[in-house]
Amino acid sequence: MFYKNARIFTSDFQFHMGAFEVKDGLFGAVLPEHVPGDAIDLQGATVIPGLIDVHSHGNSGADFSDGDYEGLKKMARFYAQCGVTSFAPASMTLPYDVLAKAFATAVELVREAPQGCARLMGIQMEGPFFSYKKRGAQNADYLREPDFEAFRKLWEGCNGLVKIVDVAPELPGAAEFVAKARGLCTVSIAHTDCTYDDAKAAVDAGVTHLTHMYNAMPPIHHRNPGAIPAAVENPAVQAEIICDGFHIHPAAVRLAFTMFKNRMILVSDSGRCAGQPEGTAFDLGGQMGYLRGGVARLADGTICCSAANLWGCLTNVLSWNIPEEEAVRAATYNPAKALGVQDKVGSIAEGKYADFLICAPDYSAKRVFIGGVEQ
Repeated sequence: MFYKNARIFTSDFQFHMGAFEVKDGLFGAVLPEHVPGDAIDLQGATVIPGLIDVHSHGNSGADFSDGDYEGLKKMARFYAQCGVTSFAPASMTLPYDVLAKAFATAVELVREAPQGCARLMGIQMEGPFFSYKKRGAQNADYLREPDFEAFRKLWEGCNGLVKIVDVAPELPGAAEFVAKARGLCTVSIAHTDCTYDDAKAAVDAGVTHLTHMYNAMPPIHHRNPGAIPAAVENPAVQAEIICDGFHIHPAAVRLAFTMFKNRMILVSDSGRCAGQPEGTAFDLGGQMGYLRGGVARLADGTICCSAANLWGCLTNVLSWNIPEEEAVRAATYNPAKALGVQDKVGSIAEGKYADFLICAPDYSAKRVFIGGVEQ
């Protein structure tokens, strides 16, 4: 099947008018010279790759850390309806046996690959190797120092589905952990009170990711710059950012895109409250959260996750004057790269999964396709 007269975001990270082919669930020719007469005319609509959320805990009353397979399927269906065609659910700081149970549900979802669900392309292990001071909504009872053998056991137990593991660089043994874990997956700085030197040592050891930039880390200070400048200076490091409109001011989002040119990753950091009504009370890693005024907080007022989805984050940054090409890349190719699956998803290119969105020119509406099938 061919689609023509489309404004396509292609693998060169630019928009081009043209056509593309979908065959057996994969993209075929993109911008072909000859297009069949029966091609579907998209009348100038914008076509972008399916969105990829590498940091979402849950939605629809379900949380990945519950270790409930039916709940994970419910989450995956919600993502698909929101234009998120691939995702990597994020765990919380919890005991290792609880994490192993949750990770097992991810293996099952990959094996079953149910219709109408977003593709599970990995896991982000958010915790337990975090700073107490910057724990945020992570449960302090389960914080641990970096332990590569414990991590490797979890990684092996889920067939290597953990694609991102988080660590606070100032903890004892952090640099050694990074140097070993980098051989298995992407390693990220998160929930940290580290100095610039701590962060640079971690980056030098192999960190290539910054989890929810600005949140749960020191702010940039001219005499104590912290993790963010250390990450900016190394072109191999990409940075997540939560763009729900509550976690970070739009001006700080624009600053982030300026600092990490073409290296930003949009994430929702959504909890089980996403898609739920105002006033919902919910569990988050053994702590109670409350959705009030569209913001999810713990009882002490700490912002604990978001009620957003990645499509909403994308439309937010577009309204905040982030260039369209940079915004789309941050929600598609860059997260695929962080998961190491850019050869399968994240761009409209021949041989990759035909996961794409057909969008109105102003991104006010969308149609979602996974494997070439409209959802």
